[in-house]
Amino acid sequence: MAEEIIEAPMVGKIIDVMVKAGDSVAEGDVVCTLESMKMENPLVAPVDGTVKEIKVAAGDTVQAGDEIAVIE
Repeated sequence: MAEEIIEAPMVGKIIDVMVKAGDSVAEGDVVCTLESMKMENPLVAPVDGTVKEIKVAAGDTVQAGDEIAVIE
């Protein structure tokens, strides 16, 4: 099955993770929230599927391009 990787679009801090490995998500569901430049940016699932892996936790700092989650 194909995997879809969600990457951080910018430098920031993960302030909330809404899903865990094994959860089903629909395209557009919010996976986590990234705070950058005092703005909260929802990172959404690009496809329907099952969360295979979450690679961040609340409080983590991420760089642009860092992997956030894997959906299959």
